[in-house]
Amino acid sequence: MNYAASILTALAVAVTAAPAAAETSAATDAAAQSAPRPPSRSRGERVTFRSMDEPRTELVGYLYSPRIPVEGKAPAVVLMHGRAGAYSSLAKGVYQSSTLTIRHRFWAEYWAERGYYALVVDSFGPRGFPGGFAAGTYSQRPANVNEVTIRPLDAYGALRFLRGLEAVDGDRVGLMGWSNGGSAVLAAMADDKPGDMARLGFRAAVSMYPGCGLQNRFRRGYRAYAPVEVFIGTADEEVSHDRCRNFTAAANGAANRGAPLGFTSFPGATHSFDDPGRRRQSVPANAAATAAVRERLADYFADALAPR
Repeated sequence: MNYAASILTALAVAVTAAPAAAETSAATDAAAQSAPRPPSRSRGERVTFRSMDEPRTELVGYLYSPRIPVEGKAPAVVLMHGRAGAYSSLAKGVYQSSTLTIRHRFWAEYWAERGYYALVVDSFGPRGFPGGFAAGTYSQRPANVNEVTIRPLDAYGALRFLRGLEAVDGDRVGLMGWSNGGSAVLAAMADDKPGDMARLGFRAAVSMYPGCGLQNRFRRGYRAYAPVEVFIGTADEEVSHDRCRNFTAAANGAANRGAPLGFTSFPGATHSFDDPGRRRQSVPANAAATAAVRERLADYFADALAPR
């Protein structure tokens, strides 16, 4: 079986396996399912679980629990960081919940305050790159952090982990990512996987200012198996606004198109426009885009992740 085929098989296993069978042995299951059952209502509880990559990399995540009463099982959102990693540049070697970037903490708390479990996935730290990567280093990054072939498998490992938690409604899990993580979202939501992914995969996704080239993997056409919303600014200095506009237009216009790809363009907004820090929010276009996204996404996931 070639590598591409093994990835697709892994994805199928990730979403079809019963929650109790998340690993093949008691030892590995204990490592992968380290969160208490049910999770406490602590902020950013550290958990570990397995990626669906070939080495079955043990990933670190930070699980935020709902902060409002939820009737029955709660929905959840998986959060995928960008090329700079999950942690603040001021972490100084301390990588934990308290040193997550303010953007990741904001969005995890945003979802928790609306009745969701939110799982921030650290794809880079467990692979030896907790500080992430600087801009302009794309060609130097190792294959084991590839956003098209590997990081989607981290997202599906997170999905599997959440489906193993008693308090989570495994049919109501969304996916959200930024920049490199936004590209991983697009690759994860592609309808190129075996099985009925509209039933077995994520219910909906949000891709924030992704790189839409996706290594030309979808040059023959992209189909999403569930709705995806893409948000990007026209003044993005790291990825191409126009390429993403054309990418979504082509996917929506294809004769065999899949689920809809929404595309929202913010005039004058830069890369990382939703970062709550002063530097980004001092740009009026960024502040306007941030407010619009915050207002819109609450309704988007409320509708997309509603009980069937």
